[in-house]
Amino acid sequence: MFDTSSMNIAASGLNANQLWLNVISNNIANANTTRTPQGGPYRREIVNFAPATGQSSFQTALGQAIGTNDAGVQVTSITQDTSPLKSVYDPTNPDAVNGYVQMPNVDISTEMVDMITASRAYEANSTAFDAAKQMDLDALNIGK
Repeated sequence: MFDTSSMNIAASGLNANQLWLNVISNNIANANTTRTPQGGPYRREIVNFAPATGQSSFQTALGQAIGTNDAGVQVTSITQDTSPLKSVYDPTNPDAVNGYVQMPNVDISTEMVDMITASRAYEANSTAFDAAKQMDLDALNIGK
């Protein structure tokens, strides 16, 4: 019997980091959006992570019995950043009020740092998954 918990943990990290990268891409794409369907400028979105707790009671009991309660990570929510919006003087913009336009609270530098962090975390989870897979294959070859 193989222990697949390490692969499950790495897979949950891969899924969470992929979603984080998608949200970062959306933030960058809307860095200059001054009008959204909800009204007003675009607000930066933030991904919130937590340890995965979506196990069934059987999985929880089994994990406690064998000493592996690791369930990986899950995205708990995607929230809007409540930091203040930027005001830019541009009287030619159709969204300007008294010459000032409310711009999104997206900072490209912050998004690029987050993108590097998310991509490195994705790579780390991919490496961990591959290592666990290789250990399982090596275990199969021991019996030959």
